[in-house]
Amino acid sequence: MGAEKQYDGYEPYDYLDADEDYRAFPLAEKTAGFEPRTLELTDEEEARVDELTADTVLSLHDHAFRFPENLDEDLFDYIREGRIHTAYEYLAETSLDAVFDMQLDGLSSVHSLHGWKWDDISHEVSMRACDLMHSDYAFQCRSVDDIHRAREEGKLAVVQCVESAAMIENELDRIEQLYGMGVRSMGITYNTSNALGTGGGDIRERDGGLTGFGARAVARMNDVGMAISVSHASPQTSLDTCDVSEKPVFDTHALAKGAGMGARGTADEVFEAIAETGGVVGLLSSTHLPDIETYMEHFEYVVDLIGIDHVAFGPDVLYGDHTELLRTLSEFHGVELPESTLESEYVDGLENPTEAWINIPRWLVANGYSDEEIRKVLGGNVLRALEQVW
Repeated sequence: MGAEKQYDGYEPYDYLDADEDYRAFPLAEKTAGFEPRTLELTDEEEARVDELTADTVLSLHDHAFRFPENLDEDLFDYIREGRIHTAYEYLAETSLDAVFDMQLDGLSSVHSLHGWKWDDISHEVSMRACDLMHSDYAFQCRSVDDIHRAREEGKLAVVQCVESAAMIENELDRIEQLYGMGVRSMGITYNTSNALGTGGGDIRERDGGLTGFGARAVARMNDVGMAISVSHASPQTSLDTCDVSEKPVFDTHALAKGAGMGARGTADEVFEAIAETGGVVGLLSSTHLPDIETYMEHFEYVVDLIGIDHVAFGPDVLYGDHTELLRTLSEFHGVELPESTLESEYVDGLENPTEAWINIPRWLVANGYSDEEIRKVLGGNVLRALEQVW
């Protein structure tokens, strides 16, 4: 059973002097850009939530840190300072025992203009790891045992992840270097293609799928024990990855094309291929949906498609004005975002990790899921797959 959260008041980079050792920025508050909502429950339902969240609660995909309060002026300076602030205090308000933290990824432009370079990613991973080592509440997660320890001790296991393998270029050994830094999950591609395969946003007349080098990279990730995600990869790249991987494959954050999510949605055949590997699909909320109720329609669609044993939650949310962040990035990169991305100013009930991980268990209890089903989707399914991967 889980212990009471043991947050000790540590703030990011407390071992340094802000504005002396590094430039500090005003950071977004917990409810920046939206009106928070907590789903109402009966006293009996409240008690059941408490009981169920005493078992493992795990987010398969979030960005568990704070962005600047003023995105227009401070975003890129904050990034180039190289010290992203994990939201320890806000995360301690949830029942989370572990979070797959996707860091800045393509925004990680500490040393380059457009990010994803080796120096950018290795800088961010190692700097965040250093900060985690100074916290008594949160720590870098390197094994399934660490997740169990976090639950038993009231702490938070932070799984450091990257959403694309672009930074390994043509060097398989970099997979081992990232693993040595603590990275335990990596995507094949982001929207843009790389040496491993075709990105989900990079398809023109045909989908090139996984490359030969990509197949070797999948094998190396299997060998070292790094979880593989096909989020943002093209459909054929995703299917090829599932075909060649000898370990369960993840899509850490997805919505269902079959449930009405257009171009940002994933096809049923990809979900089915992931399930056939023994893998898990995490359900995505960020910026694409109006509210938690619509989010759960996608959850139920995927459960009906591939079964409750292969579904979890990866909201892909953060602390800051997410919609404004995407507007800023689209202008910087000159990319037109899908209509669904900016359709809602925020996702009612799911806008940041604190709100999401308070409300997800509450919705499941309020909507009649059994104890066994809830324990599976809150963490059990991911733990089962990670036992095979890590």
